[in-house]
Amino acid sequence: MFEFLSERAQDILQRTFGAQVSDVQWVYADQKGFGDCSTSIALQLAKKLNRKPTEIAEKLAEKLRGSAGVERVEVAGAGYVNVWLTPAALLAELHVTEKACTPQPVRKEEGPVIIDYSQPNIAKPLGVHHILSTVIGQCLCNLHRHLGTAVVGWNYIGDWGTQFGKLATAWEKWGKGKPVEKHTLDELLELYVRFHAEAEKNPALEDEARAAFLKLEKGDRKLRSFWEGVVRATKASLGAIYERLHVHFDTDIGESFYEDKMQSILEEGKKKQVFVKGEEGALVVLFEEESKLPPFLVQKGDGATLYATRDLAQIRYRIDTFHPQAILYVVDVAQQLYFRQLFAAAKRLDWELPQLEHVVFGRMRFAEKAMSTRKGTALKLEHVLDEAVTRAKEVIAEHRDSIQTDDEVALAEMMGTGALVYGILSQNRRMDLVFDWKKVLALEGNSAPYLQYTHARARSVLRKAGAKDETLPKDTSSLTASERVLFSVLLGFPEVLQEACTHRMPHMLANYLYRLCQAFNAFYNVEPILKASKDLRSLRLSLTSLTATVLKTGAELLTLRVPERM
Repeated sequence: MFEFLSERAQDILQRTFGAQVSDVQWVYADQKGFGDCSTSIALQLAKKLNRKPTEIAEKLAEKLRGSAGVERVEVAGAGYVNVWLTPAALLAELHVTEKACTPQPVRKEEGPVIIDYSQPNIAKPLGVHHILSTVIGQCLCNLHRHLGTAVVGWNYIGDWGTQFGKLATAWEKWGKGKPVEKHTLDELLELYVRFHAEAEKNPALEDEARAAFLKLEKGDRKLRSFWEGVVRATKASLGAIYERLHVHFDTDIGESFYEDKMQSILEEGKKKQVFVKGEEGALVVLFEEESKLPPFLVQKGDGATLYATRDLAQIRYRIDTFHPQAILYVVDVAQQLYFRQLFAAAKRLDWELPQLEHVVFGRMRFAEKAMSTRKGTALKLEHVLDEAVTRAKEVIAEHRDSIQTDDEVALAEMMGTGALVYGILSQNRRMDLVFDWKKVLALEGNSAPYLQYTHARARSVLRKAGAKDETLPKDTSSLTASERVLFSVLLGFPEVLQEACTHRMPHMLANYLYRLCQAFNAFYNVEPILKASKDLRSLRLSLTSLTATVLKTGAELLTLRVPERM
């Protein structure tokens, strides 16, 4: 229908005003009084045509009236054109929403999108701050896959660098002679924290750590064995947390993989005169003054490599191995300058680059907690997940009269982890986040429990009707106000999926699901479903079924799970 309205509007504008418009954008309205869809094309053309927006809008509305599938057209505000579709046209459009709930076939002619996310450091438990990159990245993977794009979800693990020199030094001095495999991640973290505390009193420890990492880079057997044991222990521990969050990677190739791939990059950079000598023999990239980028260090004066060296080798490897159309780095706002430098350095090397994008997100904080790993006060993600589940159990206990479940433990896990994740993904990722337990666990409002409860309510209606799913009827003669709003919100699902994916904004999908919950509950509260006449019952059950399907599809794209009963 949008294609028809777009083509019809283009023809009207060309015939009436001589305006050549390649595309007239229509958006679904989801509020009463604004039609089923609307366009702002009159406002966009006003200056170009030297006419008032309302004049253009009135003429467009006049010519659209009586078009196939159009019930009513009105001009609103400064020049918006609002269109009400016939019930039959709306019903026909719902098949597009049904189709959008099914993953599209992978477009094999396109290269994959590599999404680099989570990025934990070895030898440390996941901190609560890791959940931001982890769930934003997984959601973007899910959206791309659902829309037919090949994806490589990449957990780029920090398993190399000076941190290992620090940990190895601490282990040697204070590890009590215990094999590294016998240490828990908490114990390894304690050693790391102790190193920084001791180094404040004895700065020479930093030199020892740098020397230890340099020996590790050069293949010292004892340090290699230590490093391998730390990597194994960490990966085993992280798996359980990822499973709770419904996070799954295609690869977890980390920094160490590029150990033997950096020298060729350094040689290439020197040959192309992109890497030049800096202070004390270091290699740096110097940028043009107008870029306002400071020098980019790619090798230290003592020959040691850096994160940047490995990242350049990583880009080269990803291009050569996967031929991606894009590489997305889901990393917090503090790294903006670094990624500008990294992308600019890669461009200076004159490689044929895919789209390189830093998917920025803000900081998350609990007002009463600090999150500094070096000071040992990191709020561990595992503990926060456990607290979320405990609080969810309290919510279930408080609402025994309205919450019903056969498995309270499973429901509490679903609600708790869902509340934590949704509390993050429902907010604009570019903004800083202050976490509010009361808000994210509320049974009403923009929260995971509200979404989960609404899905369970819809499934309950279908069970009582004796129907697991209900197919859409072929025709309907009229719609009530609440039915029409629910129609309009459901029709917006395909567009929201595309926008959330294109703009890398999970909150667009989360907020859409909240609007759908509101629309369905308003419909549920005023319209009889099971006791309606035969034709109305069929229509309303089909709307209920499609609502449940969209809620489940959208929730799972956000990494949440929804219950059948609640």
